[in-house]
Amino acid sequence: MSKAIIIGGGASGLMAAAQSAKKGNETVIIEKMPRCARKVLISGKGRCNLTNATFDLEELIGFVPKNPRFLYSAFSAFMPYDTIAFFEDLGVKTKIERGNRVFPESDKAVDVVDALVNNAKAAGVKFIHGTVKSFEFDENRISAVLLEDGSRLECSSVAICTGGKSYPATGSTGDGYILARQAGHTVTEIQPSLVPLVCSNNFITRLQGLSLRNVGVKLYQNGKLLYEDFGEMLFTHFGVSGPVILSASSHIRNFKNGPCTISIDLKPALDFQALDKRILRDFSEESNKDFINSLSKLLPKKLIPVIVSLSGIEPSKKVNEITREERHSLVELIKNLSLDVTSFYDIDAAIITSGGVDVKEIEPKTMNSKIISNLFFAGEVIDVDAYTGGFNLQIAFSTGYLCGNNLF
Repeated sequence: MSKAIIIGGGASGLMAAAQSAKKGNETVIIEKMPRCARKVLISGKGRCNLTNATFDLEELIGFVPKNPRFLYSAFSAFMPYDTIAFFEDLGVKTKIERGNRVFPESDKAVDVVDALVNNAKAAGVKFIHGTVKSFEFDENRISAVLLEDGSRLECSSVAICTGGKSYPATGSTGDGYILARQAGHTVTEIQPSLVPLVCSNNFITRLQGLSLRNVGVKLYQNGKLLYEDFGEMLFTHFGVSGPVILSASSHIRNFKNGPCTISIDLKPALDFQALDKRILRDFSEESNKDFINSLSKLLPKKLIPVIVSLSGIEPSKKVNEITREERHSLVELIKNLSLDVTSFYDIDAAIITSGGVDVKEIEPKTMNSKIISNLFFAGEVIDVDAYTGGFNLQIAFSTGYLCGNNLF
């Protein structure tokens, strides 16, 4: 009987192992953590955003900024509707929320993890708690997997499904990159993705804890628009976070390529003229008020002193004395609050890792290495990453499914 070894018991590894075992392969998962899929357990703030209900292939590909074409075959083989059906069949009822995010009805990530583990066990997958140290090679194939405890496992095929380097406490410490390099593979530059961003503006700390909804966000580098979106964001003690910021971060490939700025449109539903009229109306209703006290209907309380300071308008100036030019500058500021982004926040805070095993060295229709005949890859260890919203777990499930079906 063929013996397939899966290194890593996360989302992609559990999917790959179950598919391999269902084909009749003797299949073993080697997982270094005491419990499988630790990262899935904490995803979606413990609720697990397991996929996104985007059912058109081209649209789905559009949510992957890094090497999207590589995923055509994987997505075609296992789409988000397949993921939903897969979990429903395992007894995990799902629901669709804002942004087409799919969650278990129970709001418990543990239900998703238990379903994945039980599905693998039911298919006959065996589990070994241990850490893979290296491979033994026989020409261009792996003949055995060596563990840190000294044990040696012969194999007919191997899949590296170790995840990336984000959230190291869950076991994602970059082991897969070391093993891939041992096998002769190229690993592209590793950096955080879907990560909060550090900003240098001196007013940032004054806005710590402020959450904004329904704002427009544009990311520029060297004046070139890299990304724009609409949604929620959060100010932190070091910079900014929240869904639109995390997605924006995945478009910054290198801070050495030039300065990055984020422009926040605090009132995207109003164009310049409409916002100007709105402010003029507010001012006329409160004509004897000081400027600092006139913006409570327009902006969150925490933001007002910052906007007043940045506007250059004297806080005690009566609103009926504010000039047309000053008012237009205020409108421009509200439509374009600029933040200077200096770096990613710590990779430990990143949801996923950008970079990984070079996709040019992987066969996209099988997830098979083009260098080692019986080596396969799935999940975050590959150099692909997507926006927040369930897309990265979908990549794990799709590549894991394709990988498992081709193991031997």
